[in-house]
Amino acid sequence: MATVVRLLLVSHASTEALRNARFPADEPLNETGRKAAAGAAWLSAHKLQVAPELRTRETASALGVEGHAEPELRDVDYGKWRGLSMDDVPVEQLSAWLSDPAARPHGGESIVELIARVAGWLTAVAAAETDTLAVTHPAVVRAALLVTLKAPAQSFWRIDIAPLTVTRLHCRGGVWTLRGTGHDSPRLTP
Repeated sequence: MATVVRLLLVSHASTEALRNARFPADEPLNETGRKAAAGAAWLSAHKLQVAPELRTRETASALGVEGHAEPELRDVDYGKWRGLSMDDVPVEQLSAWLSDPAARPHGGESIVELIARVAGWLTAVAAAETDTLAVTHPAVVRAALLVTLKAPAQSFWRIDIAPLTVTRLHCRGGVWTLRGTGHDSPRLTP
């Protein structure tokens, strides 16, 4: 019988960029995010991974978990839009980016590239055959869901991942399955 690998993806807590609809830079959590994360009681998984940005490291710390920084869990690269509000971006560029998952008008990473990066990371997690808890970004969770469901990249913007959302994936025989997603803190069990 194939080994079942359990993966828990935790979306980072709230930031001012998230609250104000800005493309994130490497900002800290806001007070609401710190309080929400600190109020959760989390159980450990066998392997803990954290995206390298400040907001994910602060979320992990507030949750009482520490893991190694995993570069593949980093947020999408927003290029020259980093730190800008959506109102500051030319409408035609924003429209192209939101409607074409291969577009990179900001000079950063396309949604297609993000999905490919996350697919590679999921393959590595499955191969390690170790239950994992990963604190990452809504974009990375969306990408993982698209890979799991074999959904088209055009579906990326149709998935809403709120702060501190927990998404459960299981993998058996190299095939990922969505077990659940939603706000199920303060308890998280693999």
